[in-house]
Amino acid sequence: MSARQSYEPVIGVEIHVQLATATKMFCGCELSFGDPANTHTCPVCLGHPGALPVTNARAVELAILAGHALGCTIAPRSTFHRKNYFYPDLPKAYQISQYDEPVCLGGEFVALTPGGELRVGITRAHLEEDAAKLVHAGPGGRRAGAESSIVDFNRGGTPLLEIVTEPDLHSAEDAVTFFKQLRLTLRQLGVSDCNMEEGSMRADANVSVRPVGSQELGVKTELKNMNSFRFLERAMEAEIDRQIAILEGGGKVTQDTLHYDPDSGTLHPLRSKEEAHDYRYLPEPDLVPVVPDPAWVDRLRAALPELPVDRRRRWMAELGITFEDAEVLSESAELATYFEDLAARVDPKAAANWVRGELRAQLRERDEEPWESRATPERLAGLLELLDARTINVPAAKEVLAELIERGGDAVAIVEAKGLGQITDESELDELVARLIADNPEQAQQLRDGKEKVLGFFVGQAMKATEGRADPKRVGELVRDRAGV
Repeated sequence: MSARQSYEPVIGVEIHVQLATATKMFCGCELSFGDPANTHTCPVCLGHPGALPVTNARAVELAILAGHALGCTIAPRSTFHRKNYFYPDLPKAYQISQYDEPVCLGGEFVALTPGGELRVGITRAHLEEDAAKLVHAGPGGRRAGAESSIVDFNRGGTPLLEIVTEPDLHSAEDAVTFFKQLRLTLRQLGVSDCNMEEGSMRADANVSVRPVGSQELGVKTELKNMNSFRFLERAMEAEIDRQIAILEGGGKVTQDTLHYDPDSGTLHPLRSKEEAHDYRYLPEPDLVPVVPDPAWVDRLRAALPELPVDRRRRWMAELGITFEDAEVLSESAELATYFEDLAARVDPKAAANWVRGELRAQLRERDEEPWESRATPERLAGLLELLDARTINVPAAKEVLAELIERGGDAVAIVEAKGLGQITDESELDELVARLIADNPEQAQQLRDGKEKVLGFFVGQAMKATEGRADPKRVGELVRDRAGV
């Protein structure tokens, strides 16, 4: 058994999600991304003396929606604290955050994997404000080695929901699976756009390892501010390997905060446990507690749409499609609606294959989405019915689909206008196959000798001779019969 197989990783994640509000958490400044630096600020988010914060009601609503989706208990009363620390991106020298009375407590998120369900406990989800953005001048744009840094306060005060999980994940792969499906859920609920490139969803990971079979937790380290699935997985894999190497070498893991450099694939310590902040949480005196009306909380729960994980589970059970199909087709609410409309008209498996495959492939070249295209579910269903009835073959169906995408219309009319109907006269096909075998005795003998690839030659010749109107599958069957295979 390798050293890696002798240890079990234990992972918990803390996810910071920028909420999809119009204004900041405690002031009326507009949220923005990419605007000129320091153009969306006011005395409140800049921490001027005497400027008083006011809680953003929409942020509270979105937090409660997320809490319902996470199976959390919505607190009848939650409060804000001042999280005290000094850093250039924090003009007040404290961050307004929730501490011992968060808006959402407890819960469980279930992600689906090819092997079954992945259950992740949710410790809490709490509201806070984001810090400003530090821009580092120098090679790589990173703090390490920067020549200078400037502060853009546009982001400062953006509403954040921090979601903290239990240490229920046991591989980097599972952690990424959970993260992806949580992101999908929050996006489809409208809680956040979860644009990781723009930093509206970021993750910290707490990683430790322990001998397989042990129930005792190892010393954990924290990986900070990862904003892509690939970097998250690579960073966790690197840290798991690093900790195992330390333990195998007879050393001890220390409780550090680490930064992962995706360019070099290396980990660098930011601070050790001894250097960690003592945040000195103090009650926020300028904000009243959040006490949501229970009836309003219940209405938000009742209005919750079907969540992506539930939709995937239902499709697999009721429609018989694969996990991979369900995963792709639930990528957005619009695509899920398109597929369900189509699957209600034709065989769901055929619907899944064509939407995932040929439809998206052709639309990708036009930079269109299925729900935006002229190939509506009704029109595509008409095409798939012709294919199922063997009125047309697959190559012809692809040609008809291209016409539907370009101009719309009716599949039957397109087939008639273009003369794409499949040859159904069995004697005509049999005569064609007999002629092909007679004209190509060498290839026919190769087929009899077990060279299966030669079958494709005969099918190709038949398709060429009929201008694509033959049924490839039936041609293959007739070639075998005529060749005596």
